[in-house]
Amino acid sequence: MGQIDHEGVRAPYLQLADILRKRIADGEIPPGRRMPSQLELEQEFGLARNTIKKALKLLKDEGLVVTAPGRGMFVIEPGDAEGPAE
Repeated sequence: MGQIDHEGVRAPYLQLADILRKRIADGEIPPGRRMPSQLELEQEFGLARNTIKKALKLLKDEGLVVTAPGRGMFVIEPGDAEGPAE
């Protein structure tokens, strides 16, 4: 899994969230690591910024990532709502 099916039934933001969730689960993006930026994801997947924002918001709502103002979005340890230390 790593491609977005633009013709598929499942919305692209859900597909992107699935891909990123799998990368987190597989340790490709481990706890404490910064998530790829919106620009990096836009370049990798060819998706609009709003689509990427929706996928990242979904991961944040699920408690997988946290935003560190001025630093980006980071994967958090399971059960750690605080995120990375300053």
